[in-house]
Amino acid sequence: MEQEIKTACAECGAHYMVLESELGNISCVRCGGRTFRPIKDKEPAAAAAPAPLPEPQAVAKPPVPAPAQPPASALDATDARQVSLERFRSLHAEIRRELAKVVVGQDEVIEELLAAVLCGGHCLLEGVPGLAKTLLISSLARALNLTFRRIQFTPDLMPSDITGTDVLYEDPVSGERKYKFLTGPIFANMILADEINRTPPKTQAAMLEAMQERQVSIGGVIHNLPSPFLVLATMNPLEQEGTYPLPEAQQDRFFFKVFVGYPTGDEEMQIVRRVANTGFGDIAPVCDGAELLTLQKVLKDMPVADAVVEYANRLVRATRLKTPDAVDAANQWLAWGAGPRATINLVIAARCFAVIDGRAAPSCDDIVRVAKPIMRHRLALNYVARAEGFTTDTVIEKIVAAVPKY
Repeated sequence: MEQEIKTACAECGAHYMVLESELGNISCVRCGGRTFRPIKDKEPAAAAAPAPLPEPQAVAKPPVPAPAQPPASALDATDARQVSLERFRSLHAEIRRELAKVVVGQDEVIEELLAAVLCGGHCLLEGVPGLAKTLLISSLARALNLTFRRIQFTPDLMPSDITGTDVLYEDPVSGERKYKFLTGPIFANMILADEINRTPPKTQAAMLEAMQERQVSIGGVIHNLPSPFLVLATMNPLEQEGTYPLPEAQQDRFFFKVFVGYPTGDEEMQIVRRVANTGFGDIAPVCDGAELLTLQKVLKDMPVADAVVEYANRLVRATRLKTPDAVDAANQWLAWGAGPRATINLVIAARCFAVIDGRAAPSCDDIVRVAKPIMRHRLALNYVARAEGFTTDTVIEKIVAAVPKY
């Protein structure tokens, strides 16, 4: 479609709207002129848009440092440790309540026996017959819900009667013969070695590997023992005929040596009434082996001040006669002193009693508290001490008095 354009007469300036094709064929009605020129509209210049104002800028303030916070993992570990220590104390109290159903008195014995078990160590109980040593240990196994075996040590007991042995086995289907290992009573969580000094040294030595390595070797094959594994042994101090003193190496593997004494008059009356009236309660399990292992690990992770470890070290070194660290009491009354295992066990046992008392770390007083059950079976008296009627506890008291705590 042809477009109209705006034109003006070149003579008089009159404006016309005409088609492009007719631009040369028209004449101006005003003056008669035939020359026209196109007119271009001048569009008003668009007003420039005002430049946008700059956005107000916020004045930067120096960042306020956040208070220092320990990492979340550290907080979680601290909370978990606190919960575990509280469970440790509550478990100790629950076991004491359960044992009180069947054992009258013997508070110190129960305290030390429980400490040895909670520390994961073996314990040697010495006392005359009839003081409920066997009843106490079997009741403790039920309270901890552990598998329990009792081994009655006799002069004719053989090592294989404890550890087990290989037997020739015939497969009923194939008829093939092969050796099969039959486990002995030592394959349990808690072992009662009753009257351990009544069996010859050969059989006593069968317990050494089990107590230290938690394993037994039969025919060149190693068999791991269940975990936890605890040996609680009893010993009768009265009879000497037909008994065999424990080797020093085996005594050193016992965490504690506990003396079991006679009950008081009131306690004995209560024992008689309970036995006559069958007034014993049923032991209820309060934990299991897995929880016991967890609590033992928490106890080993407990921090100990260097001063406490140093005191335990000085106390043990003071028992080694004819050395620069020995005190006069050791040189005068001991035949030999304690080894490094005593120092280690002093620190571990001190942790246990600190937790029981509700403290976060042990002190030197805790070392003194456990010095007798830790060291009484690791020291040997000489002839002079025995002639004067001294005991290992008497010498330990003198050594503790001679070694300053700080």
